[in-house]
Amino acid sequence: MKSEKSIWSSVSILIGAVIAVLAFVRGDAQIWLLLGVFAIWGAWVILFLLMPFIKQAKKKQMRKARMNALYREGHGTSQQNNLHPAEGEGGTQLLLCHVNLRITGYLRSIYQDATWEWCEKNPAQLILNGGIGRIRVYGAEEYDHADVKIDKRGNISCSMVKSVPLEKVNGADDGEEKLPPNQQPVNTQIWYELQARKVLETTIADLHSRGITTLTIREDGDVLIDQGEEETPREHLSSFPAKVYWPQLIKVLQSEGMAAQIVSNGIQLTW
Repeated sequence: MKSEKSIWSSVSILIGAVIAVLAFVRGDAQIWLLLGVFAIWGAWVILFLLMPFIKQAKKKQMRKARMNALYREGHGTSQQNNLHPAEGEGGTQLLLCHVNLRITGYLRSIYQDATWEWCEKNPAQLILNGGIGRIRVYGAEEYDHADVKIDKRGNISCSMVKSVPLEKVNGADDGEEKLPPNQQPVNTQIWYELQARKVLETTIADLHSRGITTLTIREDGDVLIDQGEEETPREHLSSFPAKVYWPQLIKVLQSEGMAAQIVSNGIQLTW
């Protein structure tokens, strides 16, 4: 609407200029003045109509130049930090939070009230490059630390760690009676997660691929497979629970999708 009023105003000015030329100028000069008036008016109209497009093109060019400047700045910062532009500070922090949540979920699958914090000065670099880092764990019963392993495929595993004072090592503390490991109270779910899950899953996958569907875990923790007339040791499970805990362990194994039963020489698993 504003542009239409401006054009009509310019037409009014044009008519006034033409009338003035016709009224006050005679001869050949009149024609040249009329041509000049029309030329000026036509140039003004064309410029007026094109002005919005010119402004839009200028804004677009300025926006493109600003985006290029921001990209160059971000690219330079990422090269200094050995990161891709998409992995700047915000992206790294988001990735760190994601890994933190995975570790928290991993711990709380066993210890419902567990909390933790990084012992590493720069856990983000550990996450990006892979490796093993230590965390301080709270609310995990007898454990106070854990080693978190992150590989380049994004897989995460935790190994629980217990700090023991040096004076208690090798029987230095004679005032405390030491019990054999299998006589200490055992949480079979925790033992499975920390000592058996990875070993059994890897072993079962390998045996299944070769047509073997049964294995036996002896009381000493040795994992045996029946091949004809002889049993072949395959793996070993550390700190295997005593027989009194086997009924609980059977329930844990069954909850993991394995058919488990107690036999004469140990626990038999079938899949």
